[in-house]
Amino acid sequence: MDDRTWKNINFDWNQARAFLVTAEAGSLSAAARALGLTQPTMGRQVAALEDSLGITLFERVGKSLSLTAAGLDLLAHVKTMGEAAGQISLVASGQSQAVEGQVVITASDIMAAYHLPSILEELREQAPGITIEVVASNEIRDLKRREADIAIRHVRPEQPDLIAKQVPGTVGRFYATPAYFIRHGRPETVEDLADAVFVGFGDVTSFLKAIAPAGLPIDRRNIRYASNSGIVAWEMVKQGLGMCIMSDELGDMTPGMERVLPEFPEMPVPFWLVTHRELRTNRRIRVVFDFLSDAFKRRNTGR
Repeated sequence: MDDRTWKNINFDWNQARAFLVTAEAGSLSAAARALGLTQPTMGRQVAALEDSLGITLFERVGKSLSLTAAGLDLLAHVKTMGEAAGQISLVASGQSQAVEGQVVITASDIMAAYHLPSILEELREQAPGITIEVVASNEIRDLKRREADIAIRHVRPEQPDLIAKQVPGTVGRFYATPAYFIRHGRPETVEDLADAVFVGFGDVTSFLKAIAPAGLPIDRRNIRYASNSGIVAWEMVKQGLGMCIMSDELGDMTPGMERVLPEFPEMPVPFWLVTHRELRTNRRIRVVFDFLSDAFKRRNTGR
């Protein structure tokens, strides 16, 4: 770019970012929450961008905002700017060699509530300068947009710019309570599962797809209860509403829970540790990533 081109750039990134987040969030209030700003501040930044460019970006439709034709044209370019800004932050963060600071880990609510706390206690002893924020979510978080530094997932991500390492997982088994057996009977064979009542975790289609290789006589009709929260679904099972498949570590340590069909082959539950390739060079994130890898190996293989 020559000097004349640089002089034609008459807005700042904060204004462009305010426009981008407002367009994605759908309102100034939602955008303000996302950026940790006040709604009036967001409004002033968007208005300043409109004044600088001499165009109207939004029109109000009821209580929400709608992009104008000019706003739609501009949005694609500002999205490119946002991706570039995010990449700059990733590269800069990746160069950090400090072993103090925060690392954000996202994991399912079951993992976050029942498995991670004891692992993080071990981490605190080895790296006391690192603080951990756990985002308990059963959704796939966007590492590229820094919603988390490390993700623990049950499936390998497909994005080429993410680093994924498979670590030793657990095994799943059937569990239910005596109260369930009183209501529905105790299955004695795999064929008996055709009449069993199940509690589903998360998306039912994904659950059925995951257990399909086991050849179980279970379909959507068996799943009479489900929750996108693993903790809520587990509570349903604990209160006798249905059976479920749970890791043997959690199932065996839960009072009142019994294995069903203990002779049935255990079902593997894989784990993947995932981070962005730029963040893999960040020392504190690397420390946590490697520690989690070793912790899963010790716990799930006994080594």
